Amino acid sequence: MTGAAVRRSFLDFFAERGHTIVPSASLVPANDPTLLFTNAGMNQFKDVFLGIGTRPYRRAVDTQKVMRVSGKHNDLDDVGRDSYHHTFFEMLGNWSFGDYYKQEAIRWAWDLLTDVWGLEKERIWATVFKDELGELKTDDEAKSFWLSETEINPAQVLYAGRKVNFWEMADTGPCGPCSEIHYDRGLDACECQEDPDHQCRVNGDCGRYIELWNLVFIQYNKDADGNLHPLPEKHIDTGAGFERLLAVLQGVDSNYKTDLFMPLIRRVQEMVGHSDAERREYIVPYRVIADHARAVTFLIGDGVLPGSEGRNYVLRMILRRAVRFGRELGFEEPFLAEIAKTVIEIMGGAFPELVNRQAFILSTITQEEQRFLRTLDQGLDRLLEVMDDLSARGETVIPGGEAFHLYDTLGLPLEITRDVAGEHGFSIDEVGYRAALEEQRRRAREAEAFEMHDEETLARYQRVLVDLQDRGRVEEDGVAVEPYDSLEMRTQLVAILRDGEPVEQAKEGERVDVVLPQTSFYVEAGGQVSDTGVIRAQSGDGKPGWTIEVEDVRQPVAGLIVHVGEVKRGQPEAGDEAVAVVDRERRMDIARNHTATHLLQRALRHTLGEHVQQAGSLVAPDRLRFDFTHPAMLTPEELRQVTDEVNEAILANHPVDSSEMAYRLALEEGVIALFGEKYGDVVRVLRVGDPDEPFSRELCGGTHVDETGAIGMFHIVSQESIGAGVRRVEAVTGHGAVDFVEDQLERLERVAAHLGVPPQDLERRVGELQRDLVEAQKEIDRLQQRLARQEFESLLAQVETVDGTSMIAARVEVAGVDGLREMTDWFRDRLTSGVFVLGTVTGGRPALVASVTSDVVERGGDAGELARRMGQVIGGGGGGRPTMAQAGGNDPGKLNEALDQASAILREQLERQA
Repeated sequence: MTGAAVRRSFLDFFAERGHTIVPSASLVPANDPTLLFTNAGMNQFKDVFLGIGTRPYRRAVDTQKVMRVSGKHNDLDDVGRDSYHHTFFEMLGNWSFGDYYKQEAIRWAWDLLTDVWGLEKERIWATVFKDELGELKTDDEAKSFWLSETEINPAQVLYAGRKVNFWEMADTGPCGPCSEIHYDRGLDACECQEDPDHQCRVNGDCGRYIELWNLVFIQYNKDADGNLHPLPEKHIDTGAGFERLLAVLQGVDSNYKTDLFMPLIRRVQEMVGHSDAERREYIVPYRVIADHARAVTFLIGDGVLPGSEGRNYVLRMILRRAVRFGRELGFEEPFLAEIAKTVIEIMGGAFPELVNRQAFILSTITQEEQRFLRTLDQGLDRLLEVMDDLSARGETVIPGGEAFHLYDTLGLPLEITRDVAGEHGFSIDEVGYRAALEEQRRRAREAEAFEMHDEETLARYQRVLVDLQDRGRVEEDGVAVEPYDSLEMRTQLVAILRDGEPVEQAKEGERVDVVLPQTSFYVEAGGQVSDTGVIRAQSGDGKPGWTIEVEDVRQPVAGLIVHVGEVKRGQPEAGDEAVAVVDRERRMDIARNHTATHLLQRALRHTLGEHVQQAGSLVAPDRLRFDFTHPAMLTPEELRQVTDEVNEAILANHPVDSSEMAYRLALEEGVIALFGEKYGDVVRVLRVGDPDEPFSRELCGGTHVDETGAIGMFHIVSQESIGAGVRRVEAVTGHGAVDFVEDQLERLERVAAHLGVPPQDLERRVGELQRDLVEAQKEIDRLQQRLARQEFESLLAQVETVDGTSMIAARVEVAGVDGLREMTDWFRDRLTSGVFVLGTVTGGRPALVASVTSDVVERGGDAGELARRMGQVIGGGGGGRPTMAQAGGNDPGKLNEALDQASAILREQLERQA
């Protein structure tokens, strides 16, 4: 069976048994800052297991994209050096949320492995949980189902302890016993046959018995003290590593020999021109490139771009590591995009985002590869120099500061430095590296934070929600959100919270969270900020009036919406009848900007290309911010075209409508979805324009105008780069656009008044001033040239002789290094033999230029050494060719001292040669 057929048969098998086929979540976890990448199939269902989320189905099946390059799940160092470790892989899984349990999970796994995929029954082994500490119940239930539901050899059902057969999501949270399925690949798969003491066994230290599948029986919740509490419902969570499973099904002894990897390896071999024997000789680079090409392709496909922090750093590091191993095979030019093409050919059928974003994926890879190739040789050369110096001193540990310099200055990631160092018998002071990295971050860079949720606060809000549900104060699914076209509604204060704890009453001046049974306030999502407004007592109920000013609206846990604000008047009490009023004008300003964001994305894609994808946004009342994927700055013409297209859509007064439809159907119809966003099975589709030929169609849950004409006007106020391949534009609409235009006109009139011309003549007057400035600068240059010539003539009288060589070392007043270079040229023309060292201070920093004629170089003179040693005196460094070099520093007060040392340095050079 091909890999595609195995994947399809897995999904179909469970679909036939009532499971909903769920698309893979993005590699960038949605709404989970505790994870750098999706590292397990269960990540997208974590809220269900925690009891704070639900799904419209009780059974699910999927193939999940997974990255393991950080934390305890970091396989990077092993990739390529064995046959089964990967950075990116697929995890096949079937799920039950309080539906079926152990019996069905075990029987269906057996049926699929043996009846559908044809694995030999006598080679299958299973392990079940038995607590070596004797504190938890032995899972005899799972063992009994293995014996009653399958034809497994009873002697091949084994017990194992906590490390192997008790699964925990984290230090706290859902957990339970599990049952692993292993397959005996035969004695030939054992790598330890020459060891007379070795014994092949399940969970042993050889490759004979390989784990194929893990069936997890989630039945407990573990608290912070390590206590296990039974869950109200029991769940099934299974995971089978697709690549490892496929190697068994295809009868090969390495994941890299399956049809997921071999086309990539053959493409590399074809490009580099190796024979099969050479390919086997260089198998580690081949494997690394194949693995990393897959990881890079999928990461970019899910919206990650090369950068220096967090996920972006991981992508850059993996890509550059592949390039470094490519250099071992002889690649001197970018090659990785060609391998990525093959990845897309193999995987695009199962993961259509790769096909949809192919052009952008390939261009991003090539640009980053070109950027790295410009510094790779320099970085590797410097690393080899460092190792040579250390070796000469009998040392084998590369200092952390040097490793950081290689990364920060030459772009060589720590992981590459570690690889190369290990190949030469060196290690790295990684503690020192981390210290240097943290110091650099502290000084110059904001760190990207992946902080854990405050579990204690989350638990308090969860208790509040459960209590309100139990008392019937809110629906079972939590607080309902009313249609957002309702800006005022009669309601009730079902709860008042202070610091996450319920209180019966709040006083004037206190900050509180208010829970209503329904709300028409928008909760921040999709880049759109929350609504503000007021909640006030209903008049006529006989109680004193009160008012709460709502400053924010949040959803701390699924199903609970809190209105955050301050009591401005009176003393509201839980249970009071109330009126909730959204700030209408602010809502309208936000709606204008949000609809304009959709028009902007459509115009960018039309102007720049379909590779443009949203990479982030902010929709606020005063402005909109839109981040998108594009490799270059927009030209003035492109900006004008985008702006014109958006304004034309506004003037066309297109209708704006929304409707609900199935997520899969929306994608099939070409509706634009955001990578990394979490969508349910039913989604809201926003359409701008005619139903038959819409201007744009995107998935969106935000608030919008009814017709584009309500936006009024659109103007882009800025653009900037926020990372490799990602640009940001800010724009204004409606009131913000009017304010911007009026402000610009006022500025124009003030400038025109300063220059004494009407605004319509301002461009002409500025042109005249620019021409006057150019002429004035030319005159300044002529005067400086004349003064430099006069200073040059006076210096000719200061020639000294050093061991028979003419030399001038002097401080001069010229405009920068270019002036120094020009003056040394004059000396070479006038004195055909000699050494000329000139220094100046420009912009508060000292600079030096040294020039040595060729005949003096033959006798030992070296301008490069002169510049380097004198540069050290002025607090910097320098270097260059033997005939011409320059230096710079930070201490202008030491310039004269440096010049005074020039003759002594030259004398040393000449004496060494003699």
